[in-house]
Order: sequence, then C-alpha cells, then structure tokens
Amino acid sequence: MKIHNVSQLNEDFIWHDQVGLITQSLGAAAGSQKLYVNIDQVPPNAYSTKYHSHSQQEEFFMILEGFGTLRMNGDEYPVTKGDFIAKPPAKTNAHQFYNSSKDTLVILDVGTVEREDTCYYPDEDIYLHKSNGENIAFRKQAILDSWTSDPNSI
Repeated sequence: MKIHNVSQLNEDFIWHDQVGLITQSLGAAAGSQKLYVNIDQVPPNAYSTKYHSHSQQEEFFMILEGFGTLRMNGDEYPVTKGDFIAKPPAKTNAHQFYNSSKDTLVILDVGTVEREDTCYYPDEDIYLHKSNGENIAFRKQAILDSWTSDPNSI
C-alpha cells in the first residue's frame, strides 16, 4: 500500500480544459479499480460537465468549497460547501453543476467504474455508449429499427 497526497499528484492524473476546469483523478492515481474518485475544480461561470445521465454508473457528489447550482432532472438547486448528493443510475437522473459564483467550486466526485454504460445527453439528444474502452456517440434517429440479431431472419 502506498499513501498518496493530492499536492504531489502526477500530471498524468490531472485533466484541464480551455476554460479552466480541472479534474484530479485520485482514484486512478491510487490504483482504484471499481471506483473513481475525482476532485473537480470548476471556475466561475463554467460547467462541471455537459448535462447527462448514466445507465449503469452510480455517482456521489460533495461540495468541498464554494457554491453554485446543481441541475438535476430538469430542476435547479443551489449547492454550497458541505452539501452532498447520491445519484443512482437511470436515464431520468440527468445532472450537471454550474459555478454561478466568483470563486472556484470544488466538488468531490465519486462513482462506480462500469465497463458498459450508456450516457444520455438530453440537451443534445445524444447517446454515448461506452463498452470495454470504446466510445460510440449516436442520435436516437440513427438507431436501426429493422435490424435483428436473429441468425435466420431474412
């Protein structure tokens, strides 16, 4: 066993985007296999992620610093330091954090690592299917209604 410290996290486990969102992948850095554990630092006037749900992945969030807004299932809720929420898997559990403050919103983000999961992005009506390390994005309209797995169908 090795004890890690977030202040010494290798850059391989830190993700940045163009607006300043930072995700520190603590679980991956420590070797976690069934859970991911992230610290998300959301800058002012930015989103933590696109509004989405998961078919299989369960998540837990805790606000460590700052305040903002949680958009969940079409409703918006104010969140502040100390607030926490569990989000079970389901298409109807779409979620997203927005930092409406002038300070960084810091979120502990913990969830299950699933080999198979389908994310749904309702604002764009996009599905993202994750399967064994491959991702395929598609719109519902592109689904093949007439295809079958029956080997003897014509």
